[in-house]
Amino acid sequence: MPELRFDQRVAVITGAGRGLGRAYALLLASKGAKVVVNDPGGSLKGAGIDAGPAEQVVREIKAAGGEAIACTESVATPAGGNAIIQAAFDTYGRIDILIHNAGNVRPGTLKEMSYEDFDAVLDVHLRGAFHVVRPAFPRMCAAGYGRVVLTSSIGGLYGNVRVANYGAAKAGLIGLSNVIALEGAAEGVRCNLIVPGAVTRMAEGIDTSAYPPMTSEMVAPVVAWLAHEACNISGEMLVSIAGRIARAFVAESPGVYQDAWTAETVAEHMDAIRNAHTPVIFPVLPSGHIDHIRYAFAMTAGAGSSKTQAH
Repeated sequence: MPELRFDQRVAVITGAGRGLGRAYALLLASKGAKVVVNDPGGSLKGAGIDAGPAEQVVREIKAAGGEAIACTESVATPAGGNAIIQAAFDTYGRIDILIHNAGNVRPGTLKEMSYEDFDAVLDVHLRGAFHVVRPAFPRMCAAGYGRVVLTSSIGGLYGNVRVANYGAAKAGLIGLSNVIALEGAAEGVRCNLIVPGAVTRMAEGIDTSAYPPMTSEMVAPVVAWLAHEACNISGEMLVSIAGRIARAFVAESPGVYQDAWTAETVAEHMDAIRNAHTPVIFPVLPSGHIDHIRYAFAMTAGAGSSKTQAH
């Protein structure tokens, strides 16, 4: 297979000063992309500004013969998100790829988590994604081309303790990605989620001594493919952890139909309701939302009932 290159493509990568984002930036630049390396350089909690990390990545890219600029604006505000995308246009005149990787961590149990810490994490992960997607998406649509990669987490898929803010944000990104994929389908814009696992500074405080190799560089090729014009999927989630790449998706059990239910009959049928031996999958594209409703309606019609409800 010929090398997948990004010559003449412009990529904006948030959180690209360290860890995963840095690996993405270096890989795409090595394949010809012009990269906007966005990172305010703050602490894990999102405090402070340090241009050093973004500028260091730019130096590495240029030293290897690539093109890049640093941008230290924060995704946490609409103005910051707009400035990040505008930096691509001011320097390169376009945007082809948007990878939202920026993140912060403010752990705490549900009993102790402050509203400030909850909002601060959503501001970077979830609202931050919208803050950069909102100015980038219409421009991609106008150009008839775009690749958007958002970052979810197994914490968003399955949850974890002491990170209600993080889990909620990462789960929210699934819904946002799906809408981008649906609205971009006719415009040449594709959007997918990466669900990465790597030992970065976000793993501080965790004993990783027994972990297999889990580097950011192991995840980067998956993101590069999602960001490439050859990517032929949209509205999907790819997992990359310790060398394993997989597709994650939402599935349902086939379900049980009755024309009327009581709390007692729900209890009686719960084993059958939960039986996922033959799961049902409704891919986001082309019409997962509608397909889900049609599936339920078909069960109703098959039972000869004229009563239908959709929620």
